[in-house]
This record gives sequence, structure tokens and C-alpha cells, in this order.
Amino acid sequence: MIIVTGATGLLGRQIVERLLTRLPAAQVGVSVRDPGKARAFADQGVRVRHGDFADPGSLAHAFEGATQVLIVSIDAMGDEAVRRHRAAIDAAVTAGARRVLYTSHMAAGASSHFQPCRDHAATEEALRACGVPFTSLRNGFYASTVVRFLSQAMRSDQIALPADGPVSWTAHEDLADAAAAILADEGRFDGPTPPLTAAQALTFDDVAAIAGDVTGRTVTRAVTPDDRFRWQLTEHGVPDEYAGQLIDIFVAARAGEFATVDPALAGLLGHEPTPLSSVVRKHLPGA
Repeated sequence: MIIVTGATGLLGRQIVERLLTRLPAAQVGVSVRDPGKARAFADQGVRVRHGDFADPGSLAHAFEGATQVLIVSIDAMGDEAVRRHRAAIDAAVTAGARRVLYTSHMAAGASSHFQPCRDHAATEEALRACGVPFTSLRNGFYASTVVRFLSQAMRSDQIALPADGPVSWTAHEDLADAAAAILADEGRFDGPTPPLTAAQALTFDDVAAIAGDVTGRTVTRAVTPDDRFRWQLTEHGVPDEYAGQLIDIFVAARAGEFATVDPALAGLLGHEPTPLSSVVRKHLPGA
């Protein structure tokens, strides 16, 4: 049985939906903190069990009978994130899974400017040491991040953000399709995958042009100094630590950490990845 964690989240839910187009529901299980939110999967015949990375005992039950476990990285940073990912890896191995998979990031590295990428690198080290084969899905930077930035910017038709660099913004839908393909074809990748990215790396100058094309309005790009942007975030109630992490996205982008473009995702999908313009058109309010 293939077990997917975090199956009520944005990425995990789509992975399970796509996995069900490839495999019988009886071969799929989900581990979720709130089984009630996964009722739609249970109604289709998917095994739904409570599992919480902070409670290893719950994971033993949730992962029972697993042949593969896909660990969807949690929405946390630093030691807490790595500790909980390690708990899930250990539980998967103890349950007898013959492969452990993990949603990592294209820029995973111990020296990254972006904390989550350092966390992914530490989790990948735990995977290498776990004693069973693993696959680390080196996902491109989620394109939904652009939509969140644009949702604020479009109030003034100006994208005022720190200086950036090119980023291969990648759609959740495509990454979910890729994960399902890899799970259904066990062993297709051993260790980290190539970067699973869109076909282009774009700057926020490009994003402004896309937003203008999509909305039919004139959208400009302005550069906000890092310290001023951080102050603006905290003035609007964003915790200082989180504000710093948002700044680090731009610092890492300026260093070229997210600029890689690779054909691996297109190969898994059987077609070109979704362009950012399509993501913006679909998800930007008022587009």
C-alpha cells in the first residue's frame, strides 16, 4: 500500500487525486491529522488514518502495511521541521516500507540563503541514513507564491518587492502529477530527482508583464529595499521571523538558487509544464 501524508493539504490532496487515476483506491492510504477532512477519499475506498508527525505512535498505525510512504514536508522551519520529518522517516522504515519518498526543493542545500532549503537538505541526510531506498522530489518553487504576492500588489497595479533573480515558478498541479507518476512506477528515481521545474525562470519584471497581459492593466515593477520591505511586513502584523524568511526568498533568488530549469518534469508529465501565465490567469483574483 502507498501511504501519502498531509493528504488534506494543497499538494498532498492533489497527489492522492492523481494517484487514484493510476491505481485502485484499495492500494492507497493517507495519513492525516484530521481524518474528517479526508472523508471524500474514504468514500472512494482510500484507507484514511490519523497520523501526526509529533506523535510517532499515531504514525505506526497510519503507516501499517506500507510498501511506500510519501512524506509531504510540513509547514514549519528549522529544528522543528527536521525533527518531525525524521520521526516520519523512522516510522516509515519501522512499518516496513521498502521506499520512502519526500517532497524536497530544487535548491535544497546546507548553505542555502533560504531556511526551508537548509531544512530540506537536513531531511535528505536523514533519508540517506535511514537504511532503505529513498526518493527526494526536488520540486521547483511553487508558483502559488507569485499569486500571493500579486494579490497584494494588484491593489495598486504595482509590484513593490525586494530585488530578485530568476525563479522557475512551478505549478502544484504539475508537481502532483509527477509525484503520482513516480509513486506508481516505484524505483524510477533513486535518491534526489533532477530539479522538477517549469520550462522558464522568470523575474518579477516578467511577472509584472504577465499580470498586465492577464488583467489588461498596466502593472509596474518597483524595487523595495530589503529593510523597508521587512518593516512593511511587520507593520502589517507579520511576525518578524516570518518576515525575515520572506526576505530570504529574494536573497536566495538574487544568488541564483532558484534559476535552474530542467526537462525532468516535462518528461514525467509527457508534456510541457504549465506556464506561470496560466497559473496567474487561473488563480489571481479579478483576472
